[in-house]
Amino acid sequence: MEKELQVLEDYIAQNNLKITRQRRAVLNAFAKCEEHVSAEELYRIVAETEPRIGLATIYRTLALLTQSGLASELDFGDGQKRYEHKFMHSHHDHMICTECGKIIEFSHPIIEKLQEEVAKRNGFAITSHKLDIFGVCGDCR
Repeated sequence: MEKELQVLEDYIAQNNLKITRQRRAVLNAFAKCEEHVSAEELYRIVAETEPRIGLATIYRTLALLTQSGLASELDFGDGQKRYEHKFMHSHHDHMICTECGKIIEFSHPIIEKLQEEVAKRNGFAITSHKLDIFGVCGDCR
């Protein structure tokens, strides 16, 4: 949490913003959350300790977390953005169940290697990528 706070504080200082108690509370709650969390879900978590916080503050702070490299914004096609840790976390891809919404994180070296080979064959330099596979999980089948 200490390193994440330093990254956020550095980003905020570079952009002439202020680190507020509410921003710290959002970062703290986000850092503890290991799920793919929506702004509304994070709002409910933060509101337990900061009852006066507004949903707009959550959205603005999530934008700062994303811009500073602490979070990734994800769109799994369910109508709401979700956020996950990015800072000091390894790359992974996602399988999303279209029935129950379950999200399974995975990584596979062969998939990564194939992507690199395809890019190389096409003279393409990968700067980032994401793979989201949609289907039905074992529990729902």
